[in-house]
Amino acid sequence: MLFIMLAFSVLFESVEAPGLGLGARFMFIMGIGRLLRAITFISTILPSARPWCASARFLVPQHPHPWAQKYYVPYATDSNAIRNVINWDTAYADPGEYDPEFRPDWGSMSFLIDFLRPTAPEGSSAWYHLLKKASGGCNDLIYSGHMLVAVLTAMAWTEAYGGYSSALIWIFVIHSAQREIRERHHYSVDVVVAIYVGIMLWKMTGLFWPMKDQSKATRLRRFEKIQGRLMRAAKDDDIEEIRELLKEVEVSSHVRENSSSKAMWLFSGGTIIFTLSMVLLAFTLTSDG
Repeated sequence: MLFIMLAFSVLFESVEAPGLGLGARFMFIMGIGRLLRAITFISTILPSARPWCASARFLVPQHPHPWAQKYYVPYATDSNAIRNVINWDTAYADPGEYDPEFRPDWGSMSFLIDFLRPTAPEGSSAWYHLLKKASGGCNDLIYSGHMLVAVLTAMAWTEAYGGYSSALIWIFVIHSAQREIRERHHYSVDVVVAIYVGIMLWKMTGLFWPMKDQSKATRLRRFEKIQGRLMRAAKDDDIEEIRELLKEVEVSSHVRENSSSKAMWLFSGGTIIFTLSMVLLAFTLTSDG
């Protein structure tokens, strides 16, 4: 809500234009942050900060996993057995008798059976009830997406307004951080990483996505360069020379604006087409479960 208010506050002259540009920058950084987050939590999986998550959400089989039956259970309490496994380099113990694992027909996704361990009441349906109605698994995700949103909102507010109100927003961010940890939504590492990633991404995009309108600054720099020639033309009452100089300033500024706008349109158009294509592919390839 705070971000939406901030983005549209330019309509009420509460922040300098381009206010919607500030919102576009926010969403652009959010896309980069989500991409980086997907890479980090795919490559680094931690147990859930809520130990009761799996038993509360999934019907977990009571007997150990077949891999644990063979390679862990017979040797877990016997130091001599562990020594023999190291010396012989083979799983020699009898794992005993356990209930057979339920293996539904998931087609090309059957490789996930050994990781998700579905049970008969819930695993026979198409694609595990769409992975428990798309709530994900019971593992921690590095870094926190909630904190990324909070930090980006605080950075946008600081750049637009500054002052004591920004300090209040950052206090809200710190409050959100301790809540994420205290309520066991994330580990502290997720929160800390999200804070400095959000700040870093905002600062980096500021190098090529400035907050203020640069066209005025460009014209002023151009006027400074021709200031001497303008003064001489004014003293000589040379109206044609003054017109030529002013036309030169306008042409140069329009050329720069057109080149930058074309590049931004190409980039944004390519990003939108790529994103929509990936969404359509995901829906198409997973429509059969």
